[in-house]
Amino acid sequence: MNKKETFAQKVIEFNKNLQYIGKLPPDFQVLNPYHNNPETILVMQKFYYKFYNDYNKRKFIIGINPSRHGAGVTGVPFTDTKRLESACGITMHSAHTHEISSVFMYDMINYFGGVKSFYQKFYINSPFPLAIVKKAKENIWLNANYYDDKKLFENVKDFMLLSLKQHISLGLDTSEVFILGKKNATFIEILNKEHQLFNKLTILEHPRFIQQYKLKNKQLYIDKYILTLNNAIV
Repeated sequence: MNKKETFAQKVIEFNKNLQYIGKLPPDFQVLNPYHNNPETILVMQKFYYKFYNDYNKRKFIIGINPSRHGAGVTGVPFTDTKRLESACGITMHSAHTHEISSVFMYDMINYFGGVKSFYQKFYINSPFPLAIVKKAKENIWLNANYYDDKKLFENVKDFMLLSLKQHISLGLDTSEVFILGKKNATFIEILNKEHQLFNKLTILEHPRFIQQYKLKNKQLYIDKYILTLNNAIV
């Protein structure tokens, strides 16, 4: 990539060219928001130009894969349309979504010091950066994780590795990365052991797990995130 490009321009180019054409097991599908909704590209561009239009080297926070109500609609990781508007100041007109991981992430970002401060230092994305859904019954599709099915992981593994390398090439600090979710970390560790992508892997509980099962202790998890992330940028 051209060194003169800003971080924002590199991310936008990456997202616009995202396409998964590999195999999938029966009853799984990949959703590409950049192909499905023209407004997704517009709001995604607004977001990255607003918060990433610089040459800063950022720490990498690694999710699993986008949900169909978060980045699967907005094109912005862990960001539903509610948080896109209320926290980031960007309105999406063609869709209205609520995603519980987004609630935790933006509560944490608020404690960190707000979106401008947070996104200057951190970049969030996923090893499989497109939404995956699985057919539950006729005409009902549910969110799926890349590791939910052994064959699915085998199918998408090479694409995940390529995506991680492309994320790194945006200008990320690989000395320490933050992996959301313990099971996610197990699979990232496999890839990292084979290809030495990152020096240190630090695991944090996934926002969805916290919101769904540990809500009473949410503030403790926010504090853990803040302490862990602040220690990395000292």
